[in-house]
Amino acid sequence: MNSSKLTYLLICAVAASLAATGCKKKPTPITPLPGARAGVPGGERPSELPEGGRLGPGEPVSTGGGALAGLEEFEGMLADRAALAAHTVHFDFDSAVVKRSELPHVEAVAAALKADPNVKLLIEGHCDERGTEEYNRALGERRALALREALVKRGITPVRIRTISYGEDRPVDPGHNEEAWAKNRRGEFILLRPK
Repeated sequence: MNSSKLTYLLICAVAASLAATGCKKKPTPITPLPGARAGVPGGERPSELPEGGRLGPGEPVSTGGGALAGLEEFEGMLADRAALAAHTVHFDFDSAVVKRSELPHVEAVAAALKADPNVKLLIEGHCDERGTEEYNRALGERRALALREALVKRGITPVRIRTISYGEDRPVDPGHNEEAWAKNRRGEFILLRPK
């Protein structure tokens, strides 16, 4: 009888140990990111987006020949990268808070949008290379949304603004130091003009 109690206790201990540590779960597949080569973590990113591709949930893209890098067309509008290039907003490390020193850029973009009600805006969120690809993609989106919210507070209708996150995929400075990282933590404004 003592041996059956001992066996019972041993079985209970093994069951409790398995319950505490859990079973190995099958990894959840990662949703492919725009421009990422499917099935190749950290692999090359082609400069082409397949026809009918998307830049985020529910945002169809007409890529004007398939070139995602140029983004010459967005929602049937022409993308003008140069118009607001001087108003790029930079962020602190691991932050999506628009700094007070960057607010003049946001105000200049709001003024440009108020001056021409026919234009729209695409806000790109970018990060430096530190952190995982998924984390940086989410941080880039939070940065773009923070800029969108800042523009809405200045009277811009939210339906005129689209956001996209590129995470760490498009650095302006390929360096691996604080100076380069500070340049890469940014939000860029792309003016969208009617054809």
